[in-house]
Amino acid sequence: MTGSGTAGLTGRTRWVLVSAAAVLLFGGAAIFGIGAFADYQGQQAQSSEVVTAEAGSAGIAAVAGSDADAPRIVFRNTALGEGYGVVAAVPLTDPSGPRVLSDVSCDRVYATNTYEMCLRVNRGVVTTFTADLLDARGALVKSWPLPGIPSRTRISADSELVSFSAFITGETYASVGFAINTQIAEVDGADSGTLEDFALTVAGSRVTAADRNIWGVTFTSDPNVFYATADSGGRTWLVQGDRAARTLVAVRDGVECPSVSPDGTHLAYKKVVSTTPTTTWTVAVLDLATNEEVVLPEPSNVDDQVEWLDDSTVIYGVLRADDSGDSDVWAAPRDGSSAPRLLIEHAWSPAVIR
Repeated sequence: MTGSGTAGLTGRTRWVLVSAAAVLLFGGAAIFGIGAFADYQGQQAQSSEVVTAEAGSAGIAAVAGSDADAPRIVFRNTALGEGYGVVAAVPLTDPSGPRVLSDVSCDRVYATNTYEMCLRVNRGVVTTFTADLLDARGALVKSWPLPGIPSRTRISADSELVSFSAFITGETYASVGFAINTQIAEVDGADSGTLEDFALTVAGSRVTAADRNIWGVTFTSDPNVFYATADSGGRTWLVQGDRAARTLVAVRDGVECPSVSPDGTHLAYKKVVSTTPTTTWTVAVLDLATNEEVVLPEPSNVDDQVEWLDDSTVIYGVLRADDSGDSDVWAAPRDGSSAPRLLIEHAWSPAVIR
């Protein structure tokens, strides 16, 4: 959050203020809610643009075929028409084939074979925001209120930890002075609380400025260790977090929304390539052993948290220039050896279930 008047507040106190602001946000959301709900209904009131197969209440267990454990890619369906905004799946072996639609609507989704994290804008006369943990059949396991527009979410590979972020003001990463809240929670245990309560250190010095933000968590094989983005004073850093010590230590400048490769050897992330007239990003990949960075030859603006198709390929959503409500998922080799290729049309927020 911005403003010198909050410089001495702790993360806990700031979260109380954030919650109060969220109440005001919810109370004043009627006009937004009516418009958003009407737009959402309009996007669904036509035939779908893609070949689909209904899965009903099967949730993330659904996949084209009879094997519910088959490797697949789960994503938010952005094809205009019936099924717009619901969680969908395609077989990992046939990403361009017919997609199975669930009956679960999400604005941001991530999934493992056990759980699904569904960040929602609950559209209505008064709009609210939630982070919902669902089981493989789409049943609600846990729910957390969000203070604004959903942003990022992840689940650890062992399905024991979840993270979720939301904008407090409803702005975006390209906004000046945006504010965001991020939390980590144990599925069967305690919440770690807002990451603003963690001690942030950059170049050996503690950063206590009130405008700091942390988002874009990615988990490692160590349940205590994660990576994320930290921001303060117009600068961003890749930070390594320690849940037990409640610390965040900057390890690289200019990195946003990291994603650890399945084998734990590389990090993919967003990298700023322009700030004029608005911020635009491309995808870069860091070799954690050599500290060598490769910038991928991606010509489009990538405002997504990268996912890994396998240890050598990244995938990510790109908004369509002709329709802000639609997007596609692209794939690219991590070494930048070839141009990105279209993987799934009319899709967003992909998660690979191997």
